[in-house]
Amino acid sequence: MSYSIGQDFKFGSLIRFTLPTIVMMVFLSMYSIVDGVFIARFLGGDSLSAQNIVWPVGSLGLALGIMLASGGSAIVARKLGEGRQQEAQRDFSLIALVSVLTGLALLLVGTAFLEPICRALGATDRLLQDAKDYLQVMLCFMPELMLQCLFQTFFVTAGHPGIGLTVTVLGGITNGVCDYLLIGPLGLGMRGAAAATGFGQCIPAVVGLAYFTASKGSLRFVKPRFSARLLGEACFNGSSEMVINLSNAVITFLFNIILLGLAGEKGVAAITIILYGQFLFSAVFFGFSQGVAPVFSFNYGSGNEVRTKRIFQICLKFILGVSVAMLALSLLLAPWVVWVFTPRGGETYALTLHGFYLFSTGYLFAGLNIFASSTFTAFSDGKSSAVISFARTFGFILVSMLTLPQVLGIDGVWLSVPVAEAATLFLSVWFLYRYRTAYHYG
Repeated sequence: MSYSIGQDFKFGSLIRFTLPTIVMMVFLSMYSIVDGVFIARFLGGDSLSAQNIVWPVGSLGLALGIMLASGGSAIVARKLGEGRQQEAQRDFSLIALVSVLTGLALLLVGTAFLEPICRALGATDRLLQDAKDYLQVMLCFMPELMLQCLFQTFFVTAGHPGIGLTVTVLGGITNGVCDYLLIGPLGLGMRGAAAATGFGQCIPAVVGLAYFTASKGSLRFVKPRFSARLLGEACFNGSSEMVINLSNAVITFLFNIILLGLAGEKGVAAITIILYGQFLFSAVFFGFSQGVAPVFSFNYGSGNEVRTKRIFQICLKFILGVSVAMLALSLLLAPWVVWVFTPRGGETYALTLHGFYLFSTGYLFAGLNIFASSTFTAFSDGKSSAVISFARTFGFILVSMLTLPQVLGIDGVWLSVPVAEAATLFLSVWFLYRYRTAYHYG
């Protein structure tokens, strides 16, 4: 079948089109999870906690990369749908250049303030050296991380999601093999774990550079033309996706600080494992939403209302069905997921399993929230998308994290995300209903 974003999709063909992106996002989420498994098994719980302490820096890089990629993709896909191919190519090339420069800036600033950053994120004396070792190497691969975000989105925009899937799978395999070799036989510890992730990120970055340089298709590198207006529109349009990922940094930081006070280093290890589960299960929603976004953008740009309505209806059925299945699957697999990171019978295992059960209820609501935000980004409505994302992440979740533990203790920590997702669901439904005629999907 053709993988053109302009084809006449039915339920089966749309799911097949988005499936590579879903699998790609699952593999991408497993980069840090694989790191965590090897760190937990070879280096211990304190090292796992140290990785989580500095992970907000990685979330910041992801936030900026996904902001440029998703916001820029909506613009480029819309212009392709309008027949403005040369302009779309110039826009794509400029966004790629800015992505690399942003990664280099993060590398330089982070390296200059390495220890103060670790201390500010909550690293205790016991965790400091591991945190510094992991962060120092992670920063070296920031440009590759930015390019990975860019190309995984634009492979879909170019109508070739299978390429994005292939390079992500190869990157994941590279990450896993390097994790074993660098942490195990070579004994490089936390530096080895961070390097393994970086080597995995290099695969999509290098392949993407080669592909879009040599491509003869509708999307390839050309001489960029600087446009502050384009960059501003891309950043604003992708701000909701940035908020989602930036909030991961803030929320992880708050989780670490609160749980250090309630349960010590064991609490940080527990939330690290629970957040790994969230990365994995939420990746399905993010992958589907990211995969279908260029299709919405293209049909919106070309003015095809019939296809837009049909695609929207298919998406709702898929999201609602998968949300129920995801909740059931997460509750069923919880004991095995926790066991991968920590042995059964220990205090950390019991604490994590209890938290996993409570935390998982949020998957019932998260899918529609993620889809709603992504859909408004696809329609170049960055304002509506940002409102949903901001309310979901910084708004409702901050309120619940700062209040529920005061009433429910540690259970309030585990329930803060599900409560925030449930509150956001009402906002998402309201926005989708309000704009159903403006964007021709209702």
